[in-house]
Amino acid sequence: MTTSPLTRDSLRERVDRFVGRRLLVLGDAMLDHYLWGRCERISPEAPVPVVEVQRESSSLGGAGNVAANLVALGADAVLVGVLGDDAHGRSMLEAFVGRGVDTGGLVRDANRPTTCKTRIIAHSQQVVRADWEMRAEIAGDTLRGVRESLERELPRCEAMVISDYGKGVVTGPVLETAMGLARSLRIPVAVDPKESHLDAYRGASIVTPNQLEAGWVMGRRIVDEASLMEVGWGLQHRLDAECALITRGADGMSLFEKGGRYTHLPTVAREVFDVTGAGDTVVSVVALALAAGADYPEACTLANHAAGIVIREVGTASCSPADLKASLAGAPA
Repeated sequence: MTTSPLTRDSLRERVDRFVGRRLLVLGDAMLDHYLWGRCERISPEAPVPVVEVQRESSSLGGAGNVAANLVALGADAVLVGVLGDDAHGRSMLEAFVGRGVDTGGLVRDANRPTTCKTRIIAHSQQVVRADWEMRAEIAGDTLRGVRESLERELPRCEAMVISDYGKGVVTGPVLETAMGLARSLRIPVAVDPKESHLDAYRGASIVTPNQLEAGWVMGRRIVDEASLMEVGWGLQHRLDAECALITRGADGMSLFEKGGRYTHLPTVAREVFDVTGAGDTVVSVVALALAAGADYPEACTLANHAAGIVIREVGTASCSPADLKASLAGAPA
């Protein structure tokens, strides 16, 4: 194991270099919709709780949350994905405009619903979730539109994030275009992967699965140091990635680099209210830091601090440069 010689000052300076970097986010944009209320009785119609709704809210999820995170950190983000021609899609477009996300790469498909997850929350506990979605892979004009957006937008960017939630946007043909362009342009690619497309990410700069996902795709559950090493190095070798970052919740993060260096990053989270969107935060900060010239341990250290910030909030949340600097100020010198 190695410990990267990072200092608070060097990390804070790196955050200053986030401003103005342009990144492309490819993936499944989703709307996270919340109904908040209280529950004091069981329905007479069925043995289910009755939630008296007191308010509702919405936030960007999936690739949309990644793009919003990047903008919140001072970067420019262009989103390449698919929205339906429906109310949820219109709500998302309004939210993107409000957040400053470039929507020039989005393709509208009237035959697909915009992915929306409605969570009903009672007394800060999720009771049930209802999803609007179509997981069939995009094809025809929609596929052509996504590939054209990549070809148009990626040459103007300094890094790419692939946010794959398995909702049909990140397909084999789309990845062939995206990965091929990134290689030719020599820009870093950070991937929050789905197991169904794992081998299509071969040659990525960094993949950022959590330990359950990593263990599943490598056929071994991570339960101790030995299984962690086997899964981490196996994943890095399998994808020929520059590195694999396995996020491990309360156990922090583990970074496996191509040259054989292993770095453990202890968690910096003090309170955990909701891990929703933590993976989006990790992959967005890693990609942005790489675009700003960071090495892998530096990029992952910054992502570790950012994740520790957003999990203190219920629902998806963004991290600002000031938040990140404040967290770094409490790190060891």
